[in-house]
Amino acid sequence: MNQAQIKEVKSLLSTPKNIVIVTHWSPDGDAMGSSLGLYNYFLLKKHKVTVITPNDYPAFLNWLPGNNKVIDFSKKPKVAKPLVAKADFIFCLDFNSLKRISDLGIEVAKSKAAKFIIDHHLQPEDFAKYMLHTTEACSTCELVYDFIHLMDDGKKLNKNIANCLYTGMMTDTGSFRFPSTTERTHAIVADLIKAGAENSEIHNRIYDDNTEGRLRLLGYCLSEKLTVLKEYNTAFFSLRSDELKRFNYKKGDTEGVVNYALSIEGICFAAFFVERDEAIKTSFRSKGSFDVNLFARKNFNGGGHAHAAGGESDLTLDEAVIKFVSVLPEYKKQLNKKK
Repeated sequence: MNQAQIKEVKSLLSTPKNIVIVTHWSPDGDAMGSSLGLYNYFLLKKHKVTVITPNDYPAFLNWLPGNNKVIDFSKKPKVAKPLVAKADFIFCLDFNSLKRISDLGIEVAKSKAAKFIIDHHLQPEDFAKYMLHTTEACSTCELVYDFIHLMDDGKKLNKNIANCLYTGMMTDTGSFRFPSTTERTHAIVADLIKAGAENSEIHNRIYDDNTEGRLRLLGYCLSEKLTVLKEYNTAFFSLRSDELKRFNYKKGDTEGVVNYALSIEGICFAAFFVERDEAIKTSFRSKGSFDVNLFARKNFNGGGHAHAAGGESDLTLDEAVIKFVSVLPEYKKQLNKKK
């Protein structure tokens, strides 16, 4: 945003508005942290604000302040549609294309509300009047923090906002270990802790509150479902829907599993394939120079970041895995490139 746009947005938000906040399909920690962080900020400013998600999200995020007010579009479309239609502002957080919010995207596109993108993913589409975007941000939560300061409201950061924003920054940086973590990341985190973010408690709620089924599913993946292709410095997992049911799967139970494949010595490319929601969902992670955003865009109708991306396929699980393995020779030189 340039200075003129900042001034314009500040003026528009100086009086109470109807605001809708939307985020991407299968929201993660950054999606919900940024959405509810912004939600709690707008409440302080006396706006009428609603968070609408395209579908449900993991239970380990249900503690976030404002969670009980979130509307799941897939379950309550009749409630959500009028809110989108009547909104003055629609804030689109942590996604760069209306396709990423499924059927909710149709309603957002139809709405006459001013759209505002806050996002850090590559190649954002041009569907919004305002945009706060940079791929250098570690998370969308970092950009929500920036937005609050651009509105000259840094002093309004409170415990609820800080807990939400810390959650997204922590999860999207892999607990501050990914290359996207910078000196500025830690400076912002320090400010959030000063504002009341409960860093240790947040980590416990996200990572140390597992169900027995989730841990047994992880063990099964590691012992039975891991494939390593040393020729391509690649490793992957694949899970069928019946295998998920066997371990009483709940949304979020497979989050982070792909990182175990990437942690293997010598592996620079990892993938995870899961049969869910009548489609094959894919997650890709990489180290070094291999760009999984480009790989996902070209081969699996997806995208994301250079080292973390996702996609989907209408093939069967076996066919998707066969396709994945069959295209690896095209990338052999890149995958065997020394750091």
